[in-house]
Amino acid sequence: MARAAVKAKQAQRAQAQAVAKPSRKQRKHASGGNPNQDLFFSRLRRKQKWVFLALAIVFAVSFTALGVGSGNGNDLEQSLINFFEGWFGGSDAVSQAQGEIKTDPAKGYKDLANAYVKKGDLPSAISALKSYLAIKKHDSTAWTQLASDEEQQAGTSYQQYLQVQQTAQLESPGSILQPTGSLAGALGTNPVDDYYSQQNSQVSGPLYQQVVTGYNAAVSDFEKAAKYAKPADLPEAEYLVARAAQTAGNTKVALKAYQRYVELVPNSPQLPQIEALCKQQLGGSCTPKHKKK
Repeated sequence: MARAAVKAKQAQRAQAQAVAKPSRKQRKHASGGNPNQDLFFSRLRRKQKWVFLALAIVFAVSFTALGVGSGNGNDLEQSLINFFEGWFGGSDAVSQAQGEIKTDPAKGYKDLANAYVKKGDLPSAISALKSYLAIKKHDSTAWTQLASDEEQQAGTSYQQYLQVQQTAQLESPGSILQPTGSLAGALGTNPVDDYYSQQNSQVSGPLYQQVVTGYNAAVSDFEKAAKYAKPADLPEAEYLVARAAQTAGNTKVALKAYQRYVELVPNSPQLPQIEALCKQQLGGSCTPKHKKK
């Protein structure tokens, strides 16, 4: 009886241990999650290494090509746009217009100029318009657009020129305090001021030339616009010539253009101002002929 009782207790103990200790199939993951989770990431790291490598190469090339970390942050946004447009084959207006040039050069160059203007790229717009006008020489409207773009670009160069001049004064303040008259040069020159003065001259010189060239080109192209303008558009075309020549400092051309304008529009509400301008600044008379009698 005692031996049977012992065996019964041992059987009960073994049965209790079996219930308390689950089998491997029943055993849950130690973290309480999916037991295949670690296995999934292991496979991903092992089989998809080339994906991560490709992404690393793309980022490395992109950062190098776009100049990240090289101080070119001002152009980073546009560089990113251009990069992804090229990567994904963007069909922007510039690309479309460039494609049109092959089949219809005149329309293609004109559309290309307008696309560049929308992007704020005036130098490229000017170049495209010149190509268009080489085909359509008598398009007065296009000559006006070209002259306006050249005038605007010259104005931008002028603002840059002024900034360089202001920077020069800040970097070499000794030049402002130099004595004049009989004492000029008595104190000698400051090598630091001389250095910065030379550096700024190398920048301001080309900018000044761009200003002069741009304004003179605008005057010439406004004159071509007036040459090919329709009779109804001629007064405005002459007025634009006069304004552009005045801005460029070409008083002779400005005076003649104003004189032609007042003859075309003798009752212009701007006549008093034009007459005063011609007399005081341009050295001539802009009074219409019928009013001189």
